[in-house]
Amino acid sequence: MTTEQIIGLILALLIMGIGALGSLLPGLPSTPLVLLAAVAHKLWFGDAGVHWSIMVLLVLLTAFSMVLDYLATVAGARQFGASRRGRIGAIYGTLAGAVIGFFFGGFGCLVGAFVGPLVGATLLERTASRPWPGAWRAGLGATIGVVAGAIGKVVVSLLMICIFTADVVLRSWN
Repeated sequence: MTTEQIIGLILALLIMGIGALGSLLPGLPSTPLVLLAAVAHKLWFGDAGVHWSIMVLLVLLTAFSMVLDYLATVAGARQFGASRRGRIGAIYGTLAGAVIGFFFGGFGCLVGAFVGPLVGATLLERTASRPWPGAWRAGLGATIGVVAGAIGKVVVSLLMICIFTADVVLRSWN
């Protein structure tokens, strides 16, 4: 492995690390950033970069993590009794919480992303005349789903980073 390849790998891993953090911090892309770093590395280093079959696997893992994140939020809300309105409220609440939290800095984004689904699901359940305890329970389920989705994205991000690193290092030794 040349010095240029080592520096390129380190830069790609730094960007991928930011992507892994983005799984927990709203406003930062997560697995798409990991994938983008792998694509940039492949484009820069060509045959010395990650193998095309691994790139396909990384694309599939990225798509899987995005679907997993959405489904975890919806499943969490559904498991705790949310109606269709509550599940929609959870999704909008997550987005609104992240945007509003952005104005309060990094920690605000994190809080907003977890409070947003709770408030969104609860309020939309209330618009359907659901009593407060049931609406609150639906919001709690949505929040649990968001946490589960974030954990899933972290796991997938770390898996992608490990697969990428192993492939690049092993290919450089051959």
